[in-house]
Amino acid sequence: MSNPFAAFDPRPAILQVVPALETGGAERTTVDMARAIVAAGGRAIVASRGGRMVEELIAAGATHAEMAVHSKNPVVMGLNVERLARLIEREGVDLVHARSRAPGWSALAAARRAKVPFVTTYHSRVHEKPRLKVFYNSVMVRGDAVIANSQWTAANIRAVHKPEEARIFTVPRGIDIAAFASPAPERVAALKSRWGIGDDAGTIFLHPARLTRWKGQVISIAAAQLLKQRGIGDFTLLLAGDAQGRDAYEGELRQAITAAELGARVRLVGHCDDMAAAYALSHCVLSPSIEAEPFGRTAVEAQAASRPVVVSDSGGQQETVIEGKTGFRVPPGDPAALADAMARVAGMDAATRAAMGAAGHDNAATHYSVGAMCGATLSIYARLIGQNRAPAGKP
Repeated sequence: MSNPFAAFDPRPAILQVVPALETGGAERTTVDMARAIVAAGGRAIVASRGGRMVEELIAAGATHAEMAVHSKNPVVMGLNVERLARLIEREGVDLVHARSRAPGWSALAAARRAKVPFVTTYHSRVHEKPRLKVFYNSVMVRGDAVIANSQWTAANIRAVHKPEEARIFTVPRGIDIAAFASPAPERVAALKSRWGIGDDAGTIFLHPARLTRWKGQVISIAAAQLLKQRGIGDFTLLLAGDAQGRDAYEGELRQAITAAELGARVRLVGHCDDMAAAYALSHCVLSPSIEAEPFGRTAVEAQAASRPVVVSDSGGQQETVIEGKTGFRVPPGDPAALADAMARVAGMDAATRAAMGAAGHDNAATHYSVGAMCGATLSIYARLIGQNRAPAGKP
């Protein structure tokens, strides 16, 4: 693949702005793109309030500027315009890429002041109402390029915000396929020990997601209860993810597990910093989000790890999971349908399950690699930077 930055002198400097670098799809994409920018000969700068992924960002060769870009306080947002504008001038930034709404407004104002291109990626859901929220979210379609992370997201952007078609680009989120293939056995063993998984675990279902209601943990617990009622008790359900301050919801999940007498089969295991090992120790991965996932990174990561997946039949996951071939799609918010799919996976022999996992790996590698995502995004950057650097009156 040709390097879209090769013709530039001086090398381009790209500023990405994201609320934090803790965990999540936007954060992972930010770090992946920073690595790709550096590899292409550019300079990668990220402004955020910080988080556990900063160390990885720095290791990738990028620079981190810590500031409160996550804040929705109008005074702080105004100050962030000044901070970002100074950062753009000091670092000679050629393009600003915002990945969330609150920092998007400050980044837009700073980019316009500096007369550099402004790009956005719509990682989140596209809200149709109320009107004030639609306006607040509209910053995500004010870029010179508006990147949607799935066809579903792009269709919703068109329907709600109606930007010029030439500014919309669909770039599916990319996954580092190799990172999820065959982790070292000792890593898997260490995670099994940490989570207390023994030889009696049965079919292991992994539901990895931060603990928030729309990710559907309550649906997974209800489905596990139905499996038990049907006499299918040889399974373990692992709910892996941070509460991120949602202590009441975490408490609700624990109560649901206790009330269903599932303590021996369903566990909240907290944040996982080795997802490749987590996928490897599982037999099937669940993503039963109650609301539509704009893309659904979990489903693609699991397929890259050669694991069958069961997902909600909505949003971006409709595009990434091939029904009956790489996994199963079930109606959102339907514990019975989820339990049916889980029972199908639990009833498969090892060869059938492996064949489904292999088909998923091929699907992820063909359509959702991090290389494809980064290459497409770098090309968008290069086109806009080239236009902005060109002498007046020349293309």
